[in-house]
Amino acid sequence: MSDSQLRRLVIVESPNKVPSIASYLGEGYDVEASVGHIRDLPNPSELPADMKKGPYGKFAVDVDNDFDPYYVIDADKKKKVTELRRALKEADELYLATDEDREGEAIAWHLLEVLKPKVPVRRMVFNEITREAIQRAVNQTRDLDTRLVDAQETRRILDRLYGYEVSPVLWRKVRQGLSAGRVQSVATRIVVERERERMAFKTAQYWDVVGEFARGSEAFRARLTALDDTRVATGRDFADDGTLVTTKVRHVDEATARAVAEAVQGVTATVSAVSEKPYTRRPSAPFTTSTLQQEASRKLRMNSRTAMRVAQRLYENGYITYMRTDSTTLSESALTAARTQARDMYGAEYVPDAPRRYEKKVKNAQEAHEAIRPAGDRFRTPAQVAGQLRGEEFALYELIWKRTVASQMADARGSTASVRVRVPTQGAAGTTTADFSASGTVITFRGFLAAYEEGRDEEETAARGAANAAREEERRLPKLSEGVDLDTRHAEADGHETSPPPRYTEATLVKAMEELGIGRPSTYAATVTTIQDRGYVQTRGTALVPTWLAFAVTRLLEEHFPRLVDYQFTARLEEDLDEISNGDIGRVEWLQRFYFGDEAKSVEGLRHLVEDLGEIDAREISTIPLGEGLVVRVGRYGPYLQDLADGDDQPRRTSVPDDVAPDEMTPERARELLAQSSDDGRVLGQDPATGHDIVAKAGRYGPYVTEVLPEPASEPAADGEKPKRTRKAAKPKPRTASLFKSMDLSTIDLETALRLLSLPRVVGVDDEGQEITAQNGRYGPYLRRGTDSRSLTDEQQIFDLTLAEALAIYAQPKQRGRAAAKPPLAELGTDPVSGKPVVVKDGRFGPYVTDGETNATLRRDDDPETLAPERGFELLAEKRAKGPTTRRTRKAPAKKSTAKKTTTRSSAAKKTTTAKKTASSSSRATGRAARES
Repeated sequence: MSDSQLRRLVIVESPNKVPSIASYLGEGYDVEASVGHIRDLPNPSELPADMKKGPYGKFAVDVDNDFDPYYVIDADKKKKVTELRRALKEADELYLATDEDREGEAIAWHLLEVLKPKVPVRRMVFNEITREAIQRAVNQTRDLDTRLVDAQETRRILDRLYGYEVSPVLWRKVRQGLSAGRVQSVATRIVVERERERMAFKTAQYWDVVGEFARGSEAFRARLTALDDTRVATGRDFADDGTLVTTKVRHVDEATARAVAEAVQGVTATVSAVSEKPYTRRPSAPFTTSTLQQEASRKLRMNSRTAMRVAQRLYENGYITYMRTDSTTLSESALTAARTQARDMYGAEYVPDAPRRYEKKVKNAQEAHEAIRPAGDRFRTPAQVAGQLRGEEFALYELIWKRTVASQMADARGSTASVRVRVPTQGAAGTTTADFSASGTVITFRGFLAAYEEGRDEEETAARGAANAAREEERRLPKLSEGVDLDTRHAEADGHETSPPPRYTEATLVKAMEELGIGRPSTYAATVTTIQDRGYVQTRGTALVPTWLAFAVTRLLEEHFPRLVDYQFTARLEEDLDEISNGDIGRVEWLQRFYFGDEAKSVEGLRHLVEDLGEIDAREISTIPLGEGLVVRVGRYGPYLQDLADGDDQPRRTSVPDDVAPDEMTPERARELLAQSSDDGRVLGQDPATGHDIVAKAGRYGPYVTEVLPEPASEPAADGEKPKRTRKAAKPKPRTASLFKSMDLSTIDLETALRLLSLPRVVGVDDEGQEITAQNGRYGPYLRRGTDSRSLTDEQQIFDLTLAEALAIYAQPKQRGRAAAKPPLAELGTDPVSGKPVVVKDGRFGPYVTDGETNATLRRDDDPETLAPERGFELLAEKRAKGPTTRRTRKAPAKKSTAKKTTTRSSAAKKTTTAKKTASSSSRATGRAARES
């Protein structure tokens, strides 16, 4: 059979790649998508009954038999597997074209294990989806790299062992349902440690003077840097406890600063020193996964998950190269493309004589891939793709294009001048001279800055300090020489406070993880999302704020499993996985040492670490001291404050509000919260109608007001008689009302409280004599007429709504069952698969996209108002690939057998296994997610 008559089946991961790749390969190639992994480790609870008590029962991995994993086909992939088997029967060759990384290699291996092809198999790899790249890949295939498969499988088993051994410890000692993970627990610790620094931080005040100096018509501003040749203290001279870290500086207070400012006003100053040196700035390297996430956060306000989702779409549609990489290398064709484009757009002088090549300096760098860059041998400019890309996709493509082109451009050049000015202080504050300094940079050749300038993190900006006048920005100083006299036009004292270390943002957390060697580029976005979804971290603006729960979990792991959250140990795990993928370490040998330990090398295994939990004091672990006898405790229903200084058997306690960050929970703030929520509450006054006290309290379900009823009087007994036992009367309940969302517990007054306690308010009576009331309920404000209820739009309407307005509401037809059809939130155009119009709608369970036949729920980061058409089509394609959801009925599991893995692992040894089942259940993924990162 000639090559032109052969039928070749090509399997890729994502259905979005199928149309492009199929068009590039042409006749004779059938392209199908596996839609990611087709099988995985099941939740042990879903193993067949006869396996639950066997060696696979605890982890779905037989740790005593070379850590043999038991895989099952995902329930929602069974239909897909059937389709792939059917397509394979018609094929003469099989091309596995999954992504070129460990995960992609593992997906290809699983496909081989399940499909068991009897035709030639080729591994096809590419890092961009262009015609040239796809045709080159199909002609330059290779064999499956089982070392990469071993590394991925080791990582998967490692995470299963870690999650299933450590998470139950958290359940027993902190709270049910918590999770621990090799990377997520360390990432949480990084955020917690920064918050601890902020909690321990003490503000220090320091002052300096800003002066304006002039020579003729040219003026410039300079800042006080020394008094009597002793440098004045700046923010970097103070420790976190507010003390000076050196005695070689002078701490200027407000009085001294004001005295110096007044003394130098109008005095002739002299230039004491002038220096000038060349300024050079090199462009940044092309994007890796982590630097792309960081820059997308700084410049585009995209979180890590959104940036990766948008980058995935750009890659699948042929606009950029593969977006999961930690390499800064560019191919020769990419170097030529970037240099040519820079030369064409900016001029020959903007391109250096030789290409720039960047070396990766981050730990554990893998150089297998290129950096992230525009796809193709000639890059499309942002102007050329403007008609094809919109919104987030265009912004991210433009960012990648600018960074890539700029990386091959010339250095920015200029000069930096520094001036030192001495002014007599005339004895002010016991000083004789004050030195002021100023510097300015003049860029004479912008070089790469003509195309791109990297953003800065808040942490980097804060480190530079408010007093640093020599920022890297263009500022021209007048031409001066030593000994020249200047006029001091103006001077004013300037006060500063030291700032605590800034909280991590997603960008700076990713940067910290990369520098520490923790995790991999493909895991950063998922890790940041996981620690938020698990309740360990909350966001405040762009800042990541750890919860009190994170404090308790981190403390337990630090004190009882220190090695598991040690940064160097975690980074070493990544290095070990690299060595496995290189063939330098055996998979079984490594897992054996990690789980069982190595007595010869005094290495304690994970299993031994979790055996003795009796010494862990659950109450102590969940207690965070604040000082002055005040503590925060993490309880079953959330964090709460306790005052242990009272010495009572039942110390005062109150819930911790969600909007109070840990570093804001000072002893003063804690006492304020305890006072607000005391058992007696805050007395607002007396109800004129009853004489009862009205109090405001903070309750478990929010702030409320209530009346204090007097204790019922008991009937006195006659002299010499015992009190008669009477039937206990039902105790009357006090009136109680929750505060509106717009009300503040600390400022509510008696009049407002009485209005709340008067609810429900009678609005009036309708024509039929039925009473209409306005009241506040669990689901918000509403009207009631008999059994007919209608929602109100605002709480204030409870008090303000008139009878006419209420009757108008009741005159509208009531929507029963399903609400009336709402107009679509957005129209996305025609779906390329179904050919039907696609719209975004608001449904019962949130916004979703539909073409009238297929519905797909939007993900958390998908904004209905700005959803790109391509993203909508992608969600529909994924939903179609999964097939229809069917209602499952409980039945006894039928016994059947499928083959376990039998693929050759290396030329030296083969791995043979016994037959296994492939049964699975749809709840497996949920169970797994609850325990692993």
